[in-house]
Amino acid sequence: MKFGLTETFACSYLRGQDEQLLVFVNDDKPVSAEQYEALLHAGFRRSGEQIYRPHCPACDACQSIRVPVAEFKPSKSQKRIANRNKDLTVSYGKQDKPEYFELFQRYINQRHQDGSMYPASIQQYESFISSNWTSPLFLELFLGDELIAVAVTDEMKNSLSALYTFFKPELNSRSLGTYAILQQIRHAKALNKEFLYLGYQIDECQKMSYKSNFFPHQRFFKHKWQVFTKKHV
Repeated sequence: MKFGLTETFACSYLRGQDEQLLVFVNDDKPVSAEQYEALLHAGFRRSGEQIYRPHCPACDACQSIRVPVAEFKPSKSQKRIANRNKDLTVSYGKQDKPEYFELFQRYINQRHQDGSMYPASIQQYESFISSNWTSPLFLELFLGDELIAVAVTDEMKNSLSALYTFFKPELNSRSLGTYAILQQIRHAKALNKEFLYLGYQIDECQKMSYKSNFFPHQRFFKHKWQVFTKKHV
C-alpha cells in the first residue's frame, strides 16, 4: 500500500490547531473491501473516495473509535432513547434516493453552519457519500410515512463502518444520532459482524461526545486499539 501526506491546514474541530492527513494512494486501481477493512483496522476511514487518517504534527486528539458489538451493553440513557423512538420504523436499502439529499441539506444548513460542508450542495453530498468502489447501506428511520433520519454505513466482511447520520433538525430531542448507532449495532449483530466503526472521537469536541458513550469501546492511538469500559477522563 502507498500513502501520501497532505499539506497542513486549519483544523475543522479544534480552534488554533493545524490538521494534516495521511492519505491512501491507490493509483486509480479499485479498492477492495479487504483493503478498506484492513485500513479501518489501522485507524483510517473514508470521505467519498478518499481514505485517510489524521497525521497532525502537534496533536493526537483524533482517535478512531469502534464498538465490539457482541460485548456492547446499552446504558440507562440509551435504553430511554430506544424507548423514546419505539414508534419509528427502521428499514435498510442500497439505493440512494432524492429525498436523502433533501433531508441532508436541511440538516447541514440548520445545524452545521459553522462546518466545512455548509452550505450543502448536491455535488458535495454525492462526493461525500458515494465512491466507485463501494455501495453504502442506507438505514432509514420513518415516523409514520415521513422519512426523518438516514444513517449511511459501509459493510465489510467483519464490520460495519458508520459514515454519516443526518436527520430532521426539528426532532433533536429524540437523540436520533444515538438511536441510529443503536440500530447499527443491532444490525451488525444480526449480520454476525465483530465491530461497528464510528469514525473519529475528539474528547474536546462537544459534537462528538455521544460516540464515547457506547461501552465497551476501543480507540486507536499510539498505533494500537485500546479498550475503554467506562467514561474516559
